[in-house]
Amino acid sequence: MTEKQTLPPQHQDHRPGSEAQMHPQPVYISDDYKAAGKLAGKVAIVTGADSGIGRAVAVHFAKEGANVVLLYLNEHEDAELTRSEVEKCNVEALIHAGDVASEQFCREVVADTLNTWGRVDILVNNAGEQHPQKNLEDISEEQWERTFRTNIFAMFQLTKAVLPHLQAGASIINTTSITAYKGNPTLLDYSSTKGAITSFTRSLAINLAPRGIRVNAVAPGPIWTPLIPSTFSPDTVASFGASTPMQRPGQPAEVAPAYVYLACSDSSYVAGQVIHINGGSVVNG
Repeated sequence: MTEKQTLPPQHQDHRPGSEAQMHPQPVYISDDYKAAGKLAGKVAIVTGADSGIGRAVAVHFAKEGANVVLLYLNEHEDAELTRSEVEKCNVEALIHAGDVASEQFCREVVADTLNTWGRVDILVNNAGEQHPQKNLEDISEEQWERTFRTNIFAMFQLTKAVLPHLQAGASIINTTSITAYKGNPTLLDYSSTKGAITSFTRSLAINLAPRGIRVNAVAPGPIWTPLIPSTFSPDTVASFGASTPMQRPGQPAEVAPAYVYLACSDSSYVAGQVIHINGGSVVNG
């Protein structure tokens, strides 16, 4: 057992993992969060919305008055809970299961969103996967391509499908990671995709600024989501987040308010930036 235990040891054999099987359960909204109608009347699309950061973002957006499109791969139980939590906020939700790296799926999602509400105001590219390997030689070409397809190709496909329908004032928010700035010796492909996401964010922000569309990113550190028990060993999970200055993992509820800020007009002069939510690690990026 590790000396600095932050969580009970646990592991899930299937990916992307189930929030329902985690203990303790992640916190996706805090009791003291005070909504202020910052997204009233807006429509947001959130990928990876079944659980973790995606669920937290979807619920926070709903609290702020946005209708939300929930995209996820195949964790239906988690996704239905997210839908329920969104609808409790007296807004509407659409739900789609599928591969966001598929051009056809992305087009179908956008078409359904427009048919339902006639607009898209916010896109959150959050879906991701990781597959730890000790050595570069252990990473198969199939794994390398799969990680890139999910983590960065999907951003290209969905952003391209949504972009013609975004108006001035719209916001695109991408989830990158602390690994893009510090690296990770066992997440070579994952870290590489996150570096690509950071560059994609900065370049797209410059490209779209003349159109009044803002593009930014959030770079979480160790956050307690299903990705963690479904990809790491029980002992690694047990010490998750212990190496941060705060010596604990973060909760999705501690990340989501940054997405609210970047989605609403409070950040009207912010573009091409990355907000680092990582328990105190200084990465100067």
